[in-house]
Amino acid sequence: MTIEHITELQAAATKNIQDILRHCLKFDPKDNNSALIIFDTNNGLTDIITQAYRNNLPQAKFIDFATLNKESALAEFQTMSPNDLVVLIQTANFRLDDFRIRLHLFDKKLKVIEHMHLYRNGEEVWDVYVNSLEYNTNWYPVIAPKLASTLTQTQTLQIKSKNAKLEVKNGLEVPKLNIGDYTGMNNIGGTFPIGEVFTESKNFEDMNGSVWIYAFADKEFNISMHEPFRIDIANGIVIGYGDNTPQMFIEVLNTVRESEQSLIREIGFGLNRAITKDKYLGDITAFERILGLHMSMGEKHSVYKKEGIISKKSRFHVDLFLAVDQVLCDDKVIFENGKYKL
Repeated sequence: MTIEHITELQAAATKNIQDILRHCLKFDPKDNNSALIIFDTNNGLTDIITQAYRNNLPQAKFIDFATLNKESALAEFQTMSPNDLVVLIQTANFRLDDFRIRLHLFDKKLKVIEHMHLYRNGEEVWDVYVNSLEYNTNWYPVIAPKLASTLTQTQTLQIKSKNAKLEVKNGLEVPKLNIGDYTGMNNIGGTFPIGEVFTESKNFEDMNGSVWIYAFADKEFNISMHEPFRIDIANGIVIGYGDNTPQMFIEVLNTVRESEQSLIREIGFGLNRAITKDKYLGDITAFERILGLHMSMGEKHSVYKKEGIISKKSRFHVDLFLAVDQVLCDDKVIFENGKYKL
């Protein structure tokens, strides 16, 4: 990658981080709140994001994760006050034994931003990651509430793809928004990039039909891209698949079935326009935000409680990405030709 390209990415990252701090975290050093940036130096994209925070928060304390252990990290966090900010910029995922850093920070009422698994994004998509951090005040705050309101009122959701149709009847759970608006929430912050509205069928038996898949999370939590293939769903459970289904998906499905039901739980509506099927991010959490639809397979989904499913015993949440032609809420088209129509 040329120096000129890195300079361009650095400028874009600096602007996008500035907007995240201002609009999402409502963080302003002028309010006498402190900031701690924990980073590593194992990846070029990590370096770009770290420098973007240096440009925006020159008074913040920056610590290389390689110099920390559990005790020294706790000592640093102990010096901080509610509404201070901690940013974690991670080539992979920071681990301090079994210590769960983000939960500890939220318990202390600190604001948190996480950038994680950056190593999964090769140089060819560094621009995608940087662009995915853009916070457009005319997009997320406008489209997400409209989508959530429509889903809340929907009795029948129809997802049409190729020659198949999947229907979810008798309503959806109250949608949740991941758009950088933490108003009224106990925890302020989360993992970036953002851009998603998700829900779930109220009753699993009311989800029936078929849908085509073009990507899924493999056993190593990587994105496995394929020519679209069909899966068949009855009473909310994956019961079959088409002739061209890749062997890797069959193995994932069988692994889920060994210990729990292959339930379809999360129904996610991605909103991040920077991520595409042609130029996508390698981390599954980031790829979830892609403009379009995804679902989860397996019993694990802690947001919505369902009778008969014990959260502590559920193991699998396998993301599936749908090849969608059209989505209807009752008789209203809300998604068509790769765009929301709200």
